[in-house]
Amino acid sequence: MDISEAGSQHMPQEVGEFGQEVREFHAKSSGLASNDVQNVIIDDGQVLARTSSGWQRLAGDRWLSIEAPKQPADASRASVSRLLAKYGSDRLPVRNLTCASAAGGKVWFGSETGVVRYDGPEWAYRQGKRWLPSDQVRAIAATEDGGAWIATSEGLAHIYFKPLTLKAKADFYESEIDLYNRRTEFGFVIEAHTETPGNKSSVTQHDSDNDGLWTSMYGAGECFAWAATKDPKARQRAVKAFEALRYLSIAPRGGSNPAPRGFIARTVVPTTEPNPNERGGYTLEGQRRSKARGDAMWRVYEPRWPVTEDGKYYWKSDTSSDELDGHYFFYALYYDLVADTEAEKERVREIVRDNIDHMIAHDFTLHDHAGPTRWAVYSPSALNHDPRWAMERGLNSLSMLSYLATAAHITGDKHYLDVAAELRDEHGYAQNILVPKIQAGFATGNQSDDEMAFMCFYNLLKYETDPALQQQYLFAFRQYWQLESPEMNPFFNFCYAVSSLGKTYTNQWGTTSLSPYSDWLSDSTETLKRFPLDRFDWAHKNSHRADLVKLPGPSIATSGRQMRNNGKVIPVDECHFNHWNRNPWQPNTGGAGMTLSDGAVFLLPYYMGLYHDFIAD
Repeated sequence: MDISEAGSQHMPQEVGEFGQEVREFHAKSSGLASNDVQNVIIDDGQVLARTSSGWQRLAGDRWLSIEAPKQPADASRASVSRLLAKYGSDRLPVRNLTCASAAGGKVWFGSETGVVRYDGPEWAYRQGKRWLPSDQVRAIAATEDGGAWIATSEGLAHIYFKPLTLKAKADFYESEIDLYNRRTEFGFVIEAHTETPGNKSSVTQHDSDNDGLWTSMYGAGECFAWAATKDPKARQRAVKAFEALRYLSIAPRGGSNPAPRGFIARTVVPTTEPNPNERGGYTLEGQRRSKARGDAMWRVYEPRWPVTEDGKYYWKSDTSSDELDGHYFFYALYYDLVADTEAEKERVREIVRDNIDHMIAHDFTLHDHAGPTRWAVYSPSALNHDPRWAMERGLNSLSMLSYLATAAHITGDKHYLDVAAELRDEHGYAQNILVPKIQAGFATGNQSDDEMAFMCFYNLLKYETDPALQQQYLFAFRQYWQLESPEMNPFFNFCYAVSSLGKTYTNQWGTTSLSPYSDWLSDSTETLKRFPLDRFDWAHKNSHRADLVKLPGPSIATSGRQMRNNGKVIPVDECHFNHWNRNPWQPNTGGAGMTLSDGAVFLLPYYMGLYHDFIAD
């Protein structure tokens, strides 16, 4: 089938230079006489602001006191009715308007709960500290370049559009990661924490349950980057990510509490730092509390953090399936795209062989020094016969078949294909994959499962050579992706499009196109362009918006979840999230602006899109 007939857009989609929306704040600290800004106007190209201490003019980077201009102070308020009558619609996000201004083909409305901008077919909502010093907007002065100066009760904001390319945006995120988001000598990529909201002058990094997963997804992006651009820095970063992830397999070997060979630790903490076993949740008493609070799967044992044989690191045990999904996704890309020499490839083979042999030997379950882990369980006896694992049956069957296919590809050992065939033929794993996630329609279920499933489908479809199985797996992937398509997620869209473009599925009821819907690529590029450069976790409140509607479906499954009235999620610049395991249907997100998330969430789909020729700068 011709790709254009399948409803796909021209590829690669040329993005080129676009307007990256950014903001800067002006307050007493930058020269305003007061943070109480009551009005702002553009007079003969100059920015004039009235605070509670009088009028000032912006001269370069200084604010100078001036006499009051002749223009009435309430001019912007007077324009609300006129502009609302001309441009307002039932899609206006907020109603409690206070002011308005138009210039440069865009219309801005201020309110008691932020600002909205109309640029033709779409409205944009700008609220919270990512965009404004305060949501109480007093006046707006739109500019001919499409931006605006916004007077608020706690300072003046300038929102404007900076010419940028996706490559330049990627370069910015790369530099931010190298400066702020690397932990330990190995450079695990993780969010940073600050002492002051929005201030990068002093940052710290802390371990998380999923350092291996997040570093895997970052490293996967660097593999795509090297393959697509041949930038030596991308290769260096991919190699560094591999060495960091490899160490998670080396760390549990030896020491006083060694795990069986092939176990992969969640993360490591230097022994020069406080003992993590003494954290409240990891003491025996804390673990018993966790179990008593209702976590029946919680394992009470010690140490949760054994020490490496050389005494340099604590390594975290009880690794879960999402960690393994990330590792295998990365290892396959690193092996195929980055490892050039036989020695490099053998280092990958060793880690993969050790892990897959470990799981086969332990009834398809990951074992640390204290026994089987809580969540890395893939055995037929558990998935098919233990009611506690019914919800995980499809996803964990998918994961294990994906691991085996990946291991067979990397090691060249056909034994792993025989093991996969046994799981399919005798234990129904291929049928289990048809329902990889039990949910009640789109926007329901656990979003971490979605991220895991898409990584596993990508590898499984890439390495499965049986055409009939490929069709079956791709049809299952289609059913899954349909539920994710309104999320405008470029990573999910690209994972699916790689295998599905131009493909069809035929059964007794007919032939079905498996290509993604016609807007998959425009949705993806829009999300990439709108990713904010500011990755602080500023709070975003959207639950009051008039342009959002409650999700249909069972009230329990969709409670509190909302979507735009076009059926899609809130855009990425109107919310905050760290990773693609987020719940994009939750209207209120973010925090106090003291966590600096990394840009890997952008880098992976961007470089993936470049590599697969979906997008071009």
